This record gives sequence, structure tokens and C-alpha cells, in this order.
Amino acid sequence: MDLIINGQPRTFPELAAGATLQNLLTALALQPDRVAVEHNGSIVSRPAWPSTPVTNGDKFEIVHFVGGGGL
Repeated sequence: MDLIINGQPRTFPELAAGATLQNLLTALALQPDRVAVEHNGSIVSRPAWPSTPVTNGDKFEIVHFVGGGGL
């Protein structure tokens, strides 16, 4: 499946028809509690990830939160 992730074209051969946003995040090895996802211009809430379909050509903006700092 060919997708656009953060403005970059990427191919995911492991994703087939019927794949969901949750499957995509698993393929990207991202920790679900540390990301926010925009799918084709709309923010997707975490509870909707398992039921949000991913299709060829979809565009995603994925923000990964990191901890750190602190004085």
C-alpha cells in the first residue's frame, strides 16, 4: 500500500485491503500512547484507530511526543 506519511511517500507491503490506522501504527512501530494522527486532514481520536480504514494514497501527519528536559 502506498501512503504519504508526514509529506513523504512510503510503501507498506505488509498492509493489505482492510487495513486500519491501528495496523499502520503497528507497521511504523510507534507507541500508541505517544502519537497524535491526522488522516486526510482530520484528527483521528485514539478510540477510532482500530476502525479507521487505511486505503492506498491516504495522507497522514503523525506527531510523536517525546519526554525529556526538566531542570
